[in-house]
Amino acid sequence: MDHSSQPLALEQTVSHHESLAFRPHYLLAVDPKQLIETIYKYSSVPEWVEEQVRTTPFVVVRRDLATGHEIPIGVRGKEKNQRWAASCHPRLVKSIITPSQLLTRPIPTSRANATPALRTLDLLKERWMDLDRPWGPGGSVGFELATGSHVAKLGSDLDIVIYAENRMMADEAKFLCARAMNLPATVDIRVETPVSGFSLREFASESPAAILMRAPNGIMLGTDPWDDELTIKYLTHAAVRSRHI
Repeated sequence: MDHSSQPLALEQTVSHHESLAFRPHYLLAVDPKQLIETIYKYSSVPEWVEEQVRTTPFVVVRRDLATGHEIPIGVRGKEKNQRWAASCHPRLVKSIITPSQLLTRPIPTSRANATPALRTLDLLKERWMDLDRPWGPGGSVGFELATGSHVAKLGSDLDIVIYAENRMMADEAKFLCARAMNLPATVDIRVETPVSGFSLREFASESPAAILMRAPNGIMLGTDPWDDELTIKYLTHAAVRSRHI
């Protein structure tokens, strides 16, 4: 489900339910002037950040404990090592672009021919056409499709995000991984549950053994990324933080 047309609610706890506006890997078009004013509340801001926000006013939602008072964001620079974490108020957001929305963006033939990761996305859309979970490109490919900036490189991987509100079985994970093999670029697939993210390939190969799970309050080993206990811990942490903002 996409939410780009819905109003932004300031009192919502974000990043833990599909019904809420912001989730990890969503791209946000922001007001550049206001964001630049906001980021200078931080003690140290890399020199490239201001120019990047002015020329390409898009940020990515990152995973963190957050409330509707602030959105955890990342600013992406032109170079691979240019990544900067910050936060912004929802009022700075002009529109939301989800990975699944990017599947409808056309890929120019010249870019597909020059960039294996973009070509891979076109092929994967055919292979995964029956997948009924929300999914789409993240990383450099997602950023390029959202902004028009040519940031995907010859050697770029294709980063894919699947939003799995309901439990995924290992057989489904193995099927999806198999359909993502033998493509022009390596496909790195992340799965986002309501409270954690994990590697699809690790889940497919290790389940039911423990896998690495990235939760808003840290990285942990676990066997169930949909565990209700994780949900309770997340909501508790987020509620406490909200009261102190």
